[in-house]
Amino acid sequence: MTSILTINSGSSSIKASLFGADGSRRNFRYEHLRDHAPAFDLLMRDLGGDEPDLIGHRFVHGGEITDAARLVDDTELARLKSIVHLAPLHLPGNLMGLVLCRKRFAAQQIACFDTAFHVTMPELARRLPIPSSYALRRYGFHGLNYAHIASRLPALLGSAANGNIVVAHLGSGASLCLLQNLKSADTTMGYTPAGGIVMGTRSGDLDPGVMLELAQRHDPATLRDIVFHKMGLLALSDNESSEMSDLLGSPSASARFAVDYFCRQVSGAIGSLAAKAGGIDALVFTGGIGEHASGIREQICAPLAFLGLCLDSDANQTNAIRIDRAGTKPALVIPADEEAMIHRLCLAY
Repeated sequence: MTSILTINSGSSSIKASLFGADGSRRNFRYEHLRDHAPAFDLLMRDLGGDEPDLIGHRFVHGGEITDAARLVDDTELARLKSIVHLAPLHLPGNLMGLVLCRKRFAAQQIACFDTAFHVTMPELARRLPIPSSYALRRYGFHGLNYAHIASRLPALLGSAANGNIVVAHLGSGASLCLLQNLKSADTTMGYTPAGGIVMGTRSGDLDPGVMLELAQRHDPATLRDIVFHKMGLLALSDNESSEMSDLLGSPSASARFAVDYFCRQVSGAIGSLAAKAGGIDALVFTGGIGEHASGIREQICAPLAFLGLCLDSDANQTNAIRIDRAGTKPALVIPADEEAMIHRLCLAY
């Protein structure tokens, strides 16, 4: 057996797990981050004297490669640095963890890619309606967690797991994925993690004319900062907060508007994926908001009764695994666990 440290450096948090050779697991969580460097210092301190045999890192974007995981040598590190522009909110933190671990540990490091799960999407889902000469396409993200969810579904749904399943990964970053035969068939995010539904500080999909207008008003660096840090729930709430927990606890009209806007977009995305698939067989909530905000789940599902979705109030309030009302389509809450998938990929490498 091998001792494996997994590091999941997200846009606003760092999650790490040390999987011991004896089957043990120690989890480390550092939330609501504006600066990842101090959190990595805390992780190094909290690990104490433990020395992993292998270190696996979540990388939000893998670029054009289709590998689920890669050993990080100097050549691969240089390649990863060259694609930071594809996910500027995430990849710097992903790389920071890798560089710091290189300094601290002698263990080999494995990069595990969110984008790899979506290589099964058909061309109709991957193609952007722009000239192919630009070589830009939809990649899709949150793939490590979608892969984890897919691995859990057969035990929870039986043969129905191979049907049309919509998974809603809702957190500071948010996306939805349509699973068919437990593989990605479509997803809401696109070329970068800024697309799709509205998120904490990202707008999701916008009229291209809006971006052209903003580009006339701002230099590229300022526009990039606006796109990744100043849109989304933060903007919809008139800069009150990008955190759903704050907005749900606020009495302000702008906070309520931001919550309603988010729920309406998620409901619409579920309906859109259901239309593409000709109906859905189950709905799964995951991610920080998806797992813990029962009111958000209720509001999202309220207009979706026509799809056969209806929640059991008591089960929903207690964040049970099955939250559907008897006689309706399965609706589940499955905790995100990218670390478990990174561990699996490292063991198989």
